[in-house]
Amino acid sequence: MSLLSSPPLLSSNNVAMDRVSPTFSTLIGPMEAQFPHLPELVSGSNRPLEYTFAHQARALVYYHTESFSSGQALLQAAHEDPLAHQVMVPEGGLGKTTFYEANANRGCRQMLALVNRLSKKVSKHLNVDHLDLGSLRAIDGSLIEASLSMTWAEYSSTQRKVKAHVGFNLNQGLPWNLALTDGKGAERPFVSTFLEPGDTGVVDRGYVDYQRFDAWIDQGKHFVARIRKKAQYEIVERLPLPSGTKMFFFAKVQLGDEAHRMNHPVWLVGFKSRGTVYWVATDRADLSAEQIAFIFSLRWEIETFFAWWKRHLKVYHLLSRNYHGVFLQLLAGLATYLLLVLYFHRKYGERPSLQRLRSLRQQIRQEAHTTVVPVYIPVYTIDIECFVNRFLII
Repeated sequence: MSLLSSPPLLSSNNVAMDRVSPTFSTLIGPMEAQFPHLPELVSGSNRPLEYTFAHQARALVYYHTESFSSGQALLQAAHEDPLAHQVMVPEGGLGKTTFYEANANRGCRQMLALVNRLSKKVSKHLNVDHLDLGSLRAIDGSLIEASLSMTWAEYSSTQRKVKAHVGFNLNQGLPWNLALTDGKGAERPFVSTFLEPGDTGVVDRGYVDYQRFDAWIDQGKHFVARIRKKAQYEIVERLPLPSGTKMFFFAKVQLGDEAHRMNHPVWLVGFKSRGTVYWVATDRADLSAEQIAFIFSLRWEIETFFAWWKRHLKVYHLLSRNYHGVFLQLLAGLATYLLLVLYFHRKYGERPSLQRLRSLRQQIRQEAHTTVVPVYIPVYTIDIECFVNRFLII
């Protein structure tokens, strides 16, 4: 082995994960239970995979739980931290190349299935809010900074960005769907993909498209959408305004001008909140003006999710530069968030918070560093004459 090479990371399978950190073992327990039910990850050669999808998923969840800022930091932890070592290193060891190639080329199909199964499991344990308002789904996109070498992540001549498109279950506060495009990727098509018949999509102005509105209505899908203040409409019927509110307009209207008018009528509400004027349209005739405004206000929950995801789980600190690797990491970020939701719900009956997350991290670290684990010390063979001639001046 040369002086400049790095040894593979060796595993410590004689020490069970729950002995290293019972807390982390409990956190990922629901994920572990799903592994037998996921599509099989098949080796591309005659040799069986040593770094399996289970290792890959555990490593990515640990990466986000501990909010590492780079893959190099995670690999370094696998040398020094007993828990990281146990979580991600297979029996035969793990090299840097294997780690990065696995994330860049395999595991997306399995991670998609894992997120789907976890979201269904978590939803069974949470209350369903606003049942009287139906199935509410917010859809929004979030830009992620990319390196200039990521040529597929088109945004501008001087910038590269990717965009995560997320469907968010407002009745339970859970991310539900995910898609990935370059930074200039269109947002509107994902509403049709994410919504099921009977759902109500809650969207901001960037998703307004009258033809799509008509198509959603024909498909049995609903919407509550903020429209532009200069949008044209024809009043079909004025409706009574609720007293004691900041609402100044409520009517049944036909959106659009003569050349681009919707086929279906909608209900339009105008109101003011915190100094900002909002115009919100919906196809749902069963909602009152207050309910329409309230449903739109719930859309803020997806913005809160994006901020929490970005700041506290470091999901936007990318490990890979290709599409597959970025998508895999975003899915792993969703899986981590779902595991945290379930863990905090079971233990405290609460939603994830920074205070609880910090406490969880501290507990995991304390457990891991009080566990005695065999430490691998690399042994190097050095050509002394070469070393002296190269690095010492005699």
